[in-house]
Amino acid sequence: MCGIAGIMFKSGDASKETGTALIDMLGCIQHRGPDSTGFALYGDDHTGELKLRFHLNAGKNSNDTIDLIKAALKQHSASLIDDDHTGDNYCATVSFTGDLQKFAYAMEHAAPNATVLSIGEKLDIVKDVGGAQDVDNRYDVGSFTGTHGLGHVRLATESDVKPEAAHPFWATGFSDVAIVHNGQITNYWKMRRRLERRDFEFRTDNDSELIAVYLADKMAQGTPLKKALETSITDLDGTFSFLVSTKDEIGYAKDNLAAKPMIMYENEDIIAIASEEVSLNRLFPGQALDTHEPPPGSFATWSRST
Repeated sequence: MCGIAGIMFKSGDASKETGTALIDMLGCIQHRGPDSTGFALYGDDHTGELKLRFHLNAGKNSNDTIDLIKAALKQHSASLIDDDHTGDNYCATVSFTGDLQKFAYAMEHAAPNATVLSIGEKLDIVKDVGGAQDVDNRYDVGSFTGTHGLGHVRLATESDVKPEAAHPFWATGFSDVAIVHNGQITNYWKMRRRLERRDFEFRTDNDSELIAVYLADKMAQGTPLKKALETSITDLDGTFSFLVSTKDEIGYAKDNLAAKPMIMYENEDIIAIASEEVSLNRLFPGQALDTHEPPPGSFATWSRST
C-alpha cells in the first residue's frame, strides 16, 4: 500500500507554496507508506539550463564523488552554473544544449557512489527514507515554490527501503517527466524488454520507472500526454492508479478495475488529487469540498497557464 498526491496551480504562478502543500497532503496519509517519502517539484523554467540532483551513498567520501560528477559534467560539455551539497544530495545547475538522453545516461555512470534522482529544466525530485516531515527537515522542501508537483509515501513490498527505491521516479533519459504510482504492473518485464531493445536504460526494477519511461517515450514521438495516458490503460497490465507530471501538465490514469483509490478536487485555481480525501481537506480546512473519484479506466490531464 502506498499513497500518492498531486497539485497544480493553474495560473502558472511559480511563487505558489507547492512544497508546503504537498507536505500537508502527504502528512495526512503517511499511514499508507511510512518507509519513504518523495516529492517531484516544478519551479521556474530556465531554458537552456538543467538541474541535476544526485543521491550520494552514505558512508562514502562525498567530496571525491562530487569531484567525479563535476569531471563528468565538464567531459560532456555541461558548464556548471551553481551547485549545492545538502545531506546525501548533490545538486548541480548546468548550461547544456546537447543530446539529453546520451547526457543523462552518461551522468548515471558519472560516479560509482552516486545515483541520479532527476534531470530537468523545471523538475527537481527530492526523496529519502522516513516521513514527509523527516524529508522536509533534511532538505527544506517546505520552502519550495512552484507551479505544480507530485508526492508519494511508500510502504516497501518488493524492494529495499532506500532513497533510490522511493518515489517519485524520473523518466530516465528524458527531461522533466516524473511519476508517482500505487499498484503493480504485471507485464513489467515484457514492456521493459521491449523498450530496452530500443536502447532505453533503466536504473531500477521498479515498475513505476517503467511507466515514466513508457509515457516519456510516447511524448517524445509526438503523442500528447492525454493520448499516452489513454494507451497506457490498454498497454499496461495490472492494478494501478498513477499521476504523471511534465513541465506544463499534470495527469492521471486508472486501470479498468479501479482497485487503487484516487480522489480529486478542482476549482478555477487548482487541481488536487490524492489517494484519500483527507489530503484534499488539509488544503482547504473547514470547507465542504465537492470531491469525486475518477471512474475505472479513466484518464485526464490539466495544463498550467503560460
